[in-house]
Amino acid sequence: MHKFSFIQQLRNSIKIKGRCKLDIDKTAKVVGCHIYVKGENNSIIISKKAVLRGVTIEIVGDNCHLFIGEECMIGDNCILTLKESTQLTIKERSGLSRNIKIMTSDGHPIFENSERINNAKDICICEDVWIADNVTILKGVTIGSGSVVGINSTLTKSIGENVIAAGNPAKVVKSNITWRDKF
Repeated sequence: MHKFSFIQQLRNSIKIKGRCKLDIDKTAKVVGCHIYVKGENNSIIISKKAVLRGVTIEIVGDNCHLFIGEECMIGDNCILTLKESTQLTIKERSGLSRNIKIMTSDGHPIFENSERINNAKDICICEDVWIADNVTILKGVTIGSGSVVGINSTLTKSIGENVIAAGNPAKVVKSNITWRDKF
Protein backbone atom coordinates (compact mmCIF):
# COMPACT_ATOMS: atom_id res chain seq x y z
CA MET A 1 0.00 0.00 0.00
CA HIS A 2 1.40 3.41 -0.98
CA LYS A 3 -0.30 6.24 0.87
CA PHE A 4 1.37 9.41 -0.39
CA SER A 5 -0.87 12.23 -1.56
CA PHE A 6 -0.26 13.80 -4.95
CA ILE A 7 1.26 16.88 -3.28
CA GLN A 8 3.57 14.71 -1.13
CA GLN A 9 4.69 12.91 -4.28
CA LEU A 10 5.57 16.26 -5.86
CA ARG A 11 7.50 17.41 -2.77
CA ASN A 12 9.52 14.19 -2.33
CA SER A 13 11.44 11.59 -4.33
CA ILE A 14 9.82 8.17 -3.77
CA LYS A 15 10.99 4.88 -5.32
CA ILE A 16 9.40 1.66 -4.07
CA LYS A 17 10.21 -1.75 -5.57
CA GLY A 18 8.26 -4.54 -3.91
CA ARG A 19 5.53 -4.54 -1.28
CA CYS A 20 5.74 -1.75 1.29
CA LYS A 21 3.11 -0.44 3.68
CA LEU A 22 3.51 3.32 3.62
CA ASP A 23 1.31 5.09 6.17
CA ILE A 24 1.82 8.82 6.66
CA ASP A 25 -0.58 10.71 8.91
CA LYS A 26 -2.31 13.61 7.17
CA THR A 27 -0.92 16.04 9.79
CA ALA A 28 2.71 14.96 9.20
CA LYS A 29 4.94 17.22 7.10
CA VAL A 30 7.28 15.32 4.80
CA VAL A 31 9.13 17.70 2.47
CA GLY A 32 12.21 17.29 0.27
CA CYS A 33 12.75 13.70 1.36
CA HIS A 34 14.23 10.81 -0.63
CA ILE A 35 12.54 7.49 0.10
CA TYR A 36 13.96 4.35 -1.47
CA VAL A 37 12.55 0.92 -0.65
CA LYS A 38 13.55 -2.37 -2.28
CA GLY A 39 12.14 -5.63 -0.91
CA GLU A 40 9.04 -7.33 0.40
CA ASN A 41 6.93 -6.83 3.55
CA ASN A 42 8.53 -3.53 4.53
CA SER A 43 6.73 -0.69 6.29
CA ILE A 44 7.15 3.01 6.95
CA ILE A 45 4.82 4.63 9.47
CA ILE A 46 5.02 8.38 10.11
CA SER A 47 2.71 9.52 12.91
CA LYS A 48 0.73 12.68 13.70
CA LYS A 49 2.49 16.04 13.52
CA ALA A 50 5.88 14.51 12.66
CA VAL A 51 8.11 16.77 10.57
CA LEU A 52 10.73 15.40 8.14
CA ARG A 53 12.69 17.86 5.99
CA GLY A 54 15.36 16.71 3.55
CA VAL A 55 15.61 13.22 5.08
CA THR A 56 16.84 10.15 3.19
CA ILE A 57 15.13 6.86 4.05
CA GLU A 58 16.71 3.73 2.57
CA ILE A 59 15.25 0.28 3.12
CA VAL A 60 16.89 -2.67 1.35
CA GLY A 61 15.72 -6.19 2.16
CA ASP A 62 12.60 -7.87 3.44
CA ASN A 63 10.64 -7.35 6.68
CA CYS A 64 12.19 -4.00 7.63
CA HIS A 65 10.04 -1.59 9.63
CA LEU A 66 10.47 2.14 10.27
CA PHE A 67 8.24 3.84 12.85
CA ILE A 68 8.38 7.60 13.51
CA GLY A 69 6.24 8.69 16.47
CA GLU A 70 4.00 11.68 17.04
CA GLU A 71 5.55 15.16 17.03
CA CYS A 72 9.02 13.94 16.04
CA MET A 73 11.24 16.33 14.14
CA ILE A 74 13.94 15.04 11.80
CA GLY A 75 16.18 17.64 10.15
CA ASP A 76 18.06 18.13 6.90
CA ASN A 77 20.50 15.56 5.58
CA CYS A 78 19.55 12.85 8.09
CA ILE A 79 19.95 9.33 6.70
CA LEU A 80 17.89 6.42 8.07
CA THR A 81 19.08 3.06 6.69
CA LEU A 82 17.39 -0.28 7.41
CA LYS A 83 18.57 -3.64 6.08
CA GLU A 84 18.27 -7.35 6.85
CA SER A 85 14.86 -7.62 8.56
CA THR A 86 15.43 -4.92 11.16
CA GLN A 87 13.32 -2.29 12.87
CA LEU A 88 14.08 1.38 13.53
CA THR A 89 11.78 3.03 16.06
CA ILE A 90 11.83 6.75 16.84
CA LYS A 91 9.31 7.39 19.58
CA GLU A 92 7.18 10.43 20.39
CA ARG A 93 8.54 13.98 20.60
CA SER A 94 12.12 13.07 19.75
CA GLY A 95 14.23 15.48 17.77
CA LEU A 96 17.04 14.74 15.36
CA SER A 97 19.00 17.79 14.30
CA ARG A 98 20.98 17.80 11.00
CA ASN A 99 23.38 15.35 9.34
CA ILE A 100 22.48 12.37 11.51
CA LYS A 101 23.16 8.87 10.22
CA ILE A 102 21.31 5.87 11.67
CA MET A 103 22.17 2.36 10.41
CA THR A 104 20.70 -0.98 11.51
CA SER A 105 23.36 -2.87 9.53
CA ASP A 106 27.00 -2.59 8.52
CA GLY A 107 25.77 -2.97 4.94
CA HIS A 108 27.89 -6.03 4.20
CA PRO A 109 28.61 -9.37 5.90
CA ILE A 110 31.87 -10.13 7.68
CA PHE A 111 32.82 -13.75 8.37
CA GLU A 112 35.16 -15.40 10.84
CA ASN A 113 35.79 -19.12 10.38
CA SER A 114 32.86 -19.24 7.93
CA GLU A 115 30.48 -17.75 10.53
CA ARG A 116 28.96 -14.29 10.18
CA ILE A 117 30.04 -11.99 12.99
CA ASN A 118 28.21 -8.74 12.16
CA ASN A 119 24.47 -9.40 12.03
CA ALA A 120 22.09 -6.47 11.68
CA LYS A 121 20.24 -5.28 14.82
CA ASP A 122 17.25 -3.09 15.68
CA ILE A 123 17.59 0.50 16.89
CA CYS A 124 15.21 2.28 19.29
CA ILE A 125 15.17 5.99 20.10
CA CYS A 126 12.78 6.44 23.03
CA GLU A 127 10.50 9.38 23.87
CA ASP A 128 11.75 12.95 24.27
CA VAL A 129 15.29 12.31 23.03
CA TRP A 130 17.39 15.09 21.47
CA ILE A 131 20.18 14.20 19.04
CA ALA A 132 22.54 17.04 18.05
CA ASP A 133 24.24 17.63 14.66
CA ASN A 134 26.50 15.10 12.94
CA VAL A 135 25.72 12.10 15.16
CA THR A 136 26.07 8.50 13.98
CA ILE A 137 23.94 5.77 15.62
CA LEU A 138 24.98 2.20 14.92
CA LYS A 139 23.09 -1.09 15.00
CA GLY A 140 21.76 -2.47 18.28
CA VAL A 141 21.58 0.90 20.09
CA THR A 142 18.72 1.99 22.35
CA ILE A 143 18.62 5.59 23.58
CA GLY A 144 16.59 5.96 26.79
CA SER A 145 13.80 8.51 27.27
CA GLY A 146 14.75 12.11 27.95
CA SER A 147 18.38 11.68 26.89
CA VAL A 148 20.62 13.95 24.79
CA VAL A 149 23.39 12.93 22.40
CA GLY A 150 26.08 15.59 21.91
CA ILE A 151 27.29 17.02 18.62
CA ASN A 152 29.65 14.88 16.46
CA SER A 153 29.15 11.77 18.63
CA THR A 154 29.09 8.13 17.55
CA LEU A 155 26.80 5.84 19.54
CA THR A 156 28.01 2.25 19.45
CA LYS A 157 26.30 1.14 22.68
CA SER A 158 22.93 1.80 24.32
CA ILE A 159 22.46 4.59 26.87
CA GLY A 160 19.88 4.91 29.64
CA GLU A 161 17.22 7.48 30.45
CA ASN A 162 17.86 11.17 31.21
CA VAL A 163 21.57 11.19 30.40
CA ILE A 164 23.88 13.16 28.13
CA ALA A 165 26.25 11.06 26.01
CA ALA A 166 29.04 12.56 23.93
CA GLY A 167 32.23 11.58 22.17
CA ASN A 168 33.50 9.03 19.70
CA PRO A 169 32.61 6.47 20.83
CA ALA A 170 29.96 8.20 22.94
CA LYS A 171 30.04 7.81 26.71
CA VAL A 172 27.64 9.09 29.37
CA VAL A 173 28.98 12.43 30.66
CA LYS A 174 25.98 13.58 32.78
CA SER A 175 23.09 11.80 34.49
CA ASN A 176 19.69 12.81 35.88
CA ILE A 177 19.17 15.56 33.30
CA THR A 178 16.07 16.98 31.67
CA TRP A 179 16.05 19.03 28.50
CA ARG A 180 12.35 19.79 28.16
CA ASP A 181 10.44 22.01 30.54
CA LYS A 182 8.22 19.86 32.75
CA PHE A 183 4.94 21.60 33.56
